[in-house]
Amino acid sequence: MIRNSILALLAVILFSCTDSQSQTDKTSFSAPEFLEKIQATKDAQVVDVRTPGEYEGGHIANARNINWNDDNFIANTASLDKSKPVFVYCLSGGRSGSAAKALRKEGFTTVYEMPGGMMEWRSKDLPLTTDKPADVQANSEMTLAQYNALLETDKTVVIDFYAEWCIPCKKMKPFLDVMTKELSNTVDIIRIDADKNPAICKELNVENLPTIKVYKNKNLVWDHIGYVDENTLREKIK
Repeated sequence: MIRNSILALLAVILFSCTDSQSQTDKTSFSAPEFLEKIQATKDAQVVDVRTPGEYEGGHIANARNINWNDDNFIANTASLDKSKPVFVYCLSGGRSGSAAKALRKEGFTTVYEMPGGMMEWRSKDLPLTTDKPADVQANSEMTLAQYNALLETDKTVVIDFYAEWCIPCKKMKPFLDVMTKELSNTVDIIRIDADKNPAICKELNVENLPTIKVYKNKNLVWDHIGYVDENTLREKIK
């Protein structure tokens, strides 16, 4: 009799622990729950992974737009704090699910998703805004800390400083795009618009375009000014 009572008590404790853990580990929320969770979370980092056009059409208040379809998605998350909660959403959950998985792999400790995305959000008549968050408006330029964060990887890092008006930059873009996808397992190729980031250019003495910097283990191993052809760049990466 006593043995049966002990077993029953253990079963209740085990069930309670399991139930508590499942609640703690919950990372996916309906749209109303997602909003409630954001409002209840201190230092919530809300990330809209849709395209800029979708984002400008209406987004969650204070959400930052980091496009999942951008080849430099992970590099563009350098401004986020990995130790603070991140709330990720897209139109219907597909892109945000992939983005959340990638962020967890990169070491983000707490990542929440909204599988129903903006389609569910709109169906529930939840609030939207077209304003950019204040921190993005004030700090749209890349900082040196963010730049250095791009180098915190085992991969070779190629930084391409460019401008839209730069003809050699335009000639290089097609093969850089190909290399970005082809070498993604071992190389990060990151393009930085010099016109939009004058402070970091000044910090790194980037005075001419294009400028290519190649890093291995955070060490600068090649610093090149001017046009470079694909074969030469591939050799330098090796």
